[in-house]
Amino acid sequence: MKGQIFKIHSDFYYVNTENGVFECKLREILKKQKTSVFVGDFVELEQINEESKQAFVAKICRRDNYIPRPKVANVNQVVIVSALKEPDLDFEQLNRYLCFCEYYKLSPVLCFNKDDIQGEEEIIAEVKATYLPLGYKILFTSALEKRGIKEFKQILNNKITVLCGQSGVGKSSLINAINPELNIKTKSVSEKTEKGTHTTRHCEIIKIDDALNASIVDTPGFSHLRFDFLMPSEVSGLFREFVQIKEHGDCKFSDCLHENETGCIIKENIDKIASSRYKSYLQFVKEAKDYKKQITYSGRKTESGSKFINDKEVAKISSKKRVISRRKNNQNIDKEL
Repeated sequence: MKGQIFKIHSDFYYVNTENGVFECKLREILKKQKTSVFVGDFVELEQINEESKQAFVAKICRRDNYIPRPKVANVNQVVIVSALKEPDLDFEQLNRYLCFCEYYKLSPVLCFNKDDIQGEEEIIAEVKATYLPLGYKILFTSALEKRGIKEFKQILNNKITVLCGQSGVGKSSLINAINPELNIKTKSVSEKTEKGTHTTRHCEIIKIDDALNASIVDTPGFSHLRFDFLMPSEVSGLFREFVQIKEHGDCKFSDCLHENETGCIIKENIDKIASSRYKSYLQFVKEAKDYKKQITYSGRKTESGSKFINDKEVAKISSKKRVISRRKNNQNIDKEL
């Protein structure tokens, strides 16, 4: 039987199938192989018990796409929710989300919530001036006053959408505004830290509207995304304005990082790049440099958790256990000799 994981809680995987929802555990071989399992994964089930609605996940099917943080697979788009105020709009964090979408080839939509707060005209103007020329879709909403909710619904039509953003920006409130029957728990911003507090504890695909065929992946707030997995030279390709400028010429040096090098076409056109975007770029390059330094001076080779014997995939025992096994085998040979 095939199905799709819509929720992972503790060691249980909740799978939607044509025969209903099954509560599943992972096959031991998948655990030994340390197979990554994401919300949104299509899976094959075995040892199915129709009465108790329990089964085992035996195979993870090939993904169309995925995001490692939050761990979500097979989605159509990402809606990045930010608050205009309470908590204050963090441009660097917003640019992080956008660059991650660019890296994983996912279509992003920018949703700015809490549009009901007065006196934020300057921030709204900056947002439009920064992101509209780059071709990003922008939506302003107010979950409190139900403003922009109709347009928000249209964006979700016939899609599985990842809803991501920092804690306290109003993701859960937006879902409740679309479908009040869901009654997802919400919490106000902390007065002491002026930051959001976590209400969503795990990723889950939630059916928002049957008529629209719209589903949302509600994710916990997170802010620890780092570019510690790619080379410094790859960062510029994640910024649309850098790509646009490079279409009209190249830098003098092929390994230019667009910092202080001579003959840099990006620095020559720096007036076409928003200061908040260029500042984010420099920070992401710094993180990528740290990663490059780390892999240059320390090995990162990882061993596969499985092997093939007679065309059948089996799990390898751990390297520690293999050492013990070989030692015992050598002792037995010595005894025989």
